[in-house]
Amino acid sequence: MTLVEMGIPAVRAGLPSLDGRPDTPFLVDRFGRVARDLRVSITEKCSLRCTYCMPEEGLPQIPRAERLTVAEIVRLISLAVRELGVREVRFTGGDPLMRRDLEQIIAGCHERLPDTPLAMTTNGVGLEHRAKGLAEAGLNRVNVSLDTIDRAAFAMLTRRDRRDSVLAGIRAARLAGLAPIKVNAVLMRQTLSGATDLLGWCIAEDCRLRFIEEMPLDAGREWARASMVTAAELLDVLGTRFTLTAIERSDPTSPDETWLVDGGPATVGIIASVTRNFCADCDRTRLTAEGRLRSCLFSDEEFDLRDAMRGGASDDELATIWRASMWQKWAGHGINAADFVPPQRTMGAIGG
Repeated sequence: MTLVEMGIPAVRAGLPSLDGRPDTPFLVDRFGRVARDLRVSITEKCSLRCTYCMPEEGLPQIPRAERLTVAEIVRLISLAVRELGVREVRFTGGDPLMRRDLEQIIAGCHERLPDTPLAMTTNGVGLEHRAKGLAEAGLNRVNVSLDTIDRAAFAMLTRRDRRDSVLAGIRAARLAGLAPIKVNAVLMRQTLSGATDLLGWCIAEDCRLRFIEEMPLDAGREWARASMVTAAELLDVLGTRFTLTAIERSDPTSPDETWLVDGGPATVGIIASVTRNFCADCDRTRLTAEGRLRSCLFSDEEFDLRDAMRGGASDDELATIWRASMWQKWAGHGINAADFVPPQRTMGAIGG
């Protein structure tokens, strides 16, 4: 199987150009943005098979020797925070809960960086058994992916009948103090009618719901603009049951637009990645499970920190690669351009 078939692009050779880059330790790009939000994928494995993310058989397995170890993950995250200006760290997958050493990763980062918020995005399957231990290790909060609370629709969309485990995981996370709990929902045509029920459930369970427009990152390459649910359509559906009042966005780097629900205090957010993109304010940098840097979710350029690290690179040398990588960041993902081409990696192989 080739790298392209696996959804893993070839790594760019050599150090990208630093021409014109200002003399700053931070992760700046050519458009004046500064990356302070680090997303770290720690596995390609997942316990669900969501149709907009994973192929039915799952992603090809990354050999264990090619994944970053606990010590390597902790080293790179510590470098990002202490030397490059990263302020927030989020662990993604696949699904992070598929790594048995997740608690060690969290504890290692918390020990080195006790003041840095550590978060995780998960599908919630099995979280009920680990929420307390993760909180004790130093995890601060979780985002749980839940697209519908209808059991049949959940099983159809994820190809697994695990809704009850997800709901139990959300409740366990709240009891463990992993708050505020955010619920992320990708709205599909077949689940749009259940959007109001999902919002009602999240309000009752004290969760912050955010709907996300489906992006062209599916394994089957079946995404089509004509069939995706837009933010405008969703607002119309939610408006049939709730009164929504727009709130001015206080943080320009936050991807979601927010509305008060029935006057508050409950809110609902919408991340309109396709129809109302926020690329101009993006502050993210990404690290894949194999230790490769990605400056944009949709870019196929990757720069290898793992091999540099295993080859004896110093922290200063690793930092230079990271800064150079971010200096090459695109202005935007270009989804709305006529010549747009989806990235080779799918969402499951990149991390959310």
